[in-house]
Amino acid sequence: MKKILLGTLSISLVSLYSLFVYQAYAQTPADSIKEQLITNIASRVAQLKLVEKRGIVGTVTNATNTQITLSDTQNNTRFVDVDELTKFSSPKSKNAFGISDITKGTTLGILGLYNKESRRILARFVTVVSFPKVIRGGVALVDDKNFTVDILTLDGKRFAIDIDYTTTTYSFTPIGGYIRSGFSKIKEGYSIIATGSLDPKNENKITADRVVIFPEIPFIQKPQSGISSEK
Repeated sequence: MKKILLGTLSISLVSLYSLFVYQAYAQTPADSIKEQLITNIASRVAQLKLVEKRGIVGTVTNATNTQITLSDTQNNTRFVDVDELTKFSSPKSKNAFGISDITKGTTLGILGLYNKESRRILARFVTVVSFPKVIRGGVALVDDKNFTVDILTLDGKRFAIDIDYTTTTYSFTPIGGYIRSGFSKIKEGYSIIATGSLDPKNENKITADRVVIFPEIPFIQKPQSGISSEK
C-alpha cells in the first residue's frame, strides 16, 4: 500500500513539475515580446519628444562630406549633419549640385530634424540662398565699354556694379516719378541706389538686379578720412 502511495505521489510531483516547466516555456517568449514591444514604444516616444522639424539660415564656416558648420543670423555656431537622403539645390546652378559644391562663405537655408539633446540638425533639404545687397551713394565712374558703374557710398566705400540685360533701370524725379530708363542715362554725380547679388570672389562688387538713379539729386560726399578706392 505504501509503495502504491509513494508511486502515486511521485507521478503527481513529476506531472506538476512538468506543468510548471511547460507554462514557463510557453509564457516566456510572449512575455519577452511584450516587454520588448513596450521598451521599443517608450524609446520611440522619447525620440519623438527630442526631435522636431526646424529650419535655419546661416553662412558656411566649414563643410565636409557628412557635416556642415554654419554661423546663423545671431552668430551662433550650428552643426548640420547630411546623409544619403539629404537633397541639395542652388537656384543658380545649371548642373547637379551637391555637398562638394558648398564652400566657405556660402549662405544656406536648412530644413531638417533638430535633436534637442545633441542640438544638431539632420538636414533633409539644403538650399543656397542669397539676400540682395543694397548700395546707396553716388555715381563715381561710368564704364561704357564694360557696362559697369562705380558707386561711392556715404561712408567712403566703393563698389563696382555690373549692369547687364537682366538689370531693371529706373530714373526718378519728383514730378515724373519712376520712369523706365537705361544704362546710357546713368551719369557721374547722380545719386543712385543699386540692388543685387554680391560677387562671392569680391565683396566690393555686385551684379545689379535693379538700379534707380536720381538725376535731380546730386550726390555730395561727406568728408571722410581714409576713403577706400577698392573695386
